[in-house]
Parts: sequence; C-alpha cells; structure tokens
Amino acid sequence: MAWERHLAAAFRLDEAGWARHANPWSGWTRMAILPLLALVGWSRAWIGWWALLPLLLLIGFTWVNPRLFPPPARWDAWITRGVLGERLWVARDRVPVPAHHRRLPPLLSAAGAAGMLLLLYGVAMLEIWPTLLGLAVAYLAKLWFIDRMVWLHQDMGGGTP
Repeated sequence: MAWERHLAAAFRLDEAGWARHANPWSGWTRMAILPLLALVGWSRAWIGWWALLPLLLLIGFTWVNPRLFPPPARWDAWITRGVLGERLWVARDRVPVPAHHRRLPPLLSAAGAAGMLLLLYGVAMLEIWPTLLGLAVAYLAKLWFIDRMVWLHQDMGGGTP
C-alpha cells in the first residue's frame, strides 16, 4: 500500500471526502497553512506558551479542511484537477499509472521534505533566511507536484469522480 493512502485514510478521504477536497477553496486554503504554522512557530518568541493556541487551531483546520467544503460546482480548475490526479497517485498500487509519471513525484516529495527540514530549523533557531528558503523550497516542490498530478489526471482520462 502506498504510504500516501495511509495519510489519506487519516484525513478520512473516502469517495465523498476526495470530492469535497477537490473544491478549489479546500486546496487554496490549505496552501495558507504552512506559512501560518511558521508564523506560529516564530510567535513563541513574542507570546510564549500562548503560541500553542493558534498551533492547535491550525492543526484542527488542517485535519478538517478536506471535508469542510462541498464538492466543486465545476471540475476544470487547476487545483481541482491536481487533487483528482493526487487521488490517482495515491491508488497507484491498485491502478497503475503511466511509467513517465512514476519518477518525479517521489523526488518532489523528497525536495518538499528537505524544504520542511530547513523551515523547521529556521523556526527552531528563529533564523529568517532558513525559514524563508525552506518555505520557498517546500512550496515550489508542492506546486510542482500538484502540476504533475494535473498532468497525471489528464493522461489517465481526465474524468470527474
């Protein structure tokens, strides 16, 4: 089983959950979470233990977000097609994906993880440049990954759920 399927299960992404997560509001609001988490990490220097409150709120929002919005009215938005492609990618051990789509996603995930490590270091040390560079690397990798998922969705038929 692909490790991403475990993650999807943790977020309760069943048939209806994936459809709701494909709403552009779900995808774009999730994009705001990482810089807000970095800000919360930095805020510990200003507000101390009170930083745990926004941290818990962000964690809660991250968990509920994929089910918070209704299914999209239209299925042609870039981020919607990216989520639909991600759903195909998560199921790649059951439904094979074309060979030319198998190499880059794991590399982009690794690049995103490296960016996250740099971001965590920057936040832990309260250093601005590692924080910003890590954030930029993580976002570049994530957006490139979503774009690859759009391409995967298109290559595998481009249909709606």
